[in-house]
Amino acid sequence: MSASLPQAPRRKRGRPTEAERIRRRDEILDAAVHLFVAGGFGQVSLDDVAATAHVAKRTIYSYFGDRTEMFVAAVERLRHRTLGPDGGEDDTLTGLATKIVSALHSDDAIGLHRLMVTEAHAFPDLAKRFYRDGPESYIRALGERLPEPDPDLARALFTLLLGEPHRQRLLGLRAAPTRAEARGHAIAALTHLGLDDAPTAT
Repeated sequence: MSASLPQAPRRKRGRPTEAERIRRRDEILDAAVHLFVAGGFGQVSLDDVAATAHVAKRTIYSYFGDRTEMFVAAVERLRHRTLGPDGGEDDTLTGLATKIVSALHSDDAIGLHRLMVTEAHAFPDLAKRFYRDGPESYIRALGERLPEPDPDLARALFTLLLGEPHRQRLLGLRAAPTRAEARGHAIAALTHLGLDDAPTAT
């Protein structure tokens, strides 16, 4: 079971600022992911999330609506943090590939992946949304940075960016990669496909 979440800070009375709303949303998602991974999607109630995040149940409804939307929001948050533009290295294919390795081999991503594999048979619609908002979106992003459009090559690259290290992560046989290790993994995958130092598509 994952370590307990830290105590949430005491909140001020009155209408929250936009920054406070974003922080509160992240706290709720952190609590939900923690509980989903520890206990399973079907066993976690909104009351459980509310208690762990130290918010009212109505607050969860106002941000997400239900448990399914919270799970999808967690997947979307990971994607946004990985694919969101922040300049520099991330404008290159190597930079994007490195970020994908770092993100998808992280503890949170591995926890969500394990959970979805376990729950997919009971929640097939959720599995479809997980694939659409997760793997499919990363494949599409890689395809947009290839020298020429090639969906098969984008899928092959994504597969290599996971590879055996990802399987070992899922089985708990390997630690999350450092940034340098993630970059090395990414460069090896690109080189294997003849894409090392590939220019960004325009």
